[in-house]
Amino acid sequence: MTDTPAPVDPALLAGNRRPLAGYRATHFLWECSDRVARITLDRPERKNPLSFESYAELRDLFIRLRHASDVRAVVLTGAGDNFCSGGDVHEIIGPLIDLPAPELLMFTRMTGDLVKAMRHCPQPIVAAVDGVCAGAGAILAMASDMRYGTARSKTAFLFARVGLAGCDMGACAMLPRIVGQGRAAEWIYSGRALGGEEAERWGFFNRLVAPERLLDEATTLAGELAAGPTFANGITKTMLHHEWAMTIEQAIESEAQAQAICMLTNDFTRAYEAFAAKQKPRFEGN
Repeated sequence: MTDTPAPVDPALLAGNRRPLAGYRATHFLWECSDRVARITLDRPERKNPLSFESYAELRDLFIRLRHASDVRAVVLTGAGDNFCSGGDVHEIIGPLIDLPAPELLMFTRMTGDLVKAMRHCPQPIVAAVDGVCAGAGAILAMASDMRYGTARSKTAFLFARVGLAGCDMGACAMLPRIVGQGRAAEWIYSGRALGGEEAERWGFFNRLVAPERLLDEATTLAGELAAGPTFANGITKTMLHHEWAMTIEQAIESEAQAQAICMLTNDFTRAYEAFAAKQKPRFEGN
């Protein structure tokens, strides 16, 4: 007797898994090839600043990525020789001066929702950082799962220099976990820019790449991740974030449950079958 998988209700499938490769972005560039999506902040003449509209569209896109059936990894980069200079001075910073408290809170919550959406989407995000990476741009790089930089990159959490606290968009929670508490404190309090080599030594960048090779190297990494076990990669990303608030005992139990679920997937079965097929010729004829 052969077990036949139960059919999936079309309404359930349509509500949870949708193609996104054909998405048309309005406030940045969107490309998708071989299950790797590329988001390019595209205002190079001003070092790719963010606007109210691009914040909102990025937030909504990362939320949609939770249900994408054809995207397995994401590369986040900037057009030209820079990553992102943060919130646009004229389009964001100026208008914020005149907003009352309720609207200001709406804005800061929206920016935080973008980071939440990046953390909650199951696809690994690789940031390709060249040139200026400042303010909210540094936050976008920080919120990515991995970061490739260049020696000429300059990353700065500028909030203290514009009269704001460094606790913006999750920086005080996430940055110490990447570079350590002392280094994060120095970086956030001073607002200074770290060059690529220092940022790599601190652990912010996974590696440095020549500027002309940056996007290719980041895309190659994303492609390797996209070729891996999709469901398991999503679980790994979820556990990397959820275990911040767990005890070791809670984390071990949560990982046991997560791994058992992964063992039910076709990715696990296919990986074993591929391994077994490679091993078989060694023993034939003995």
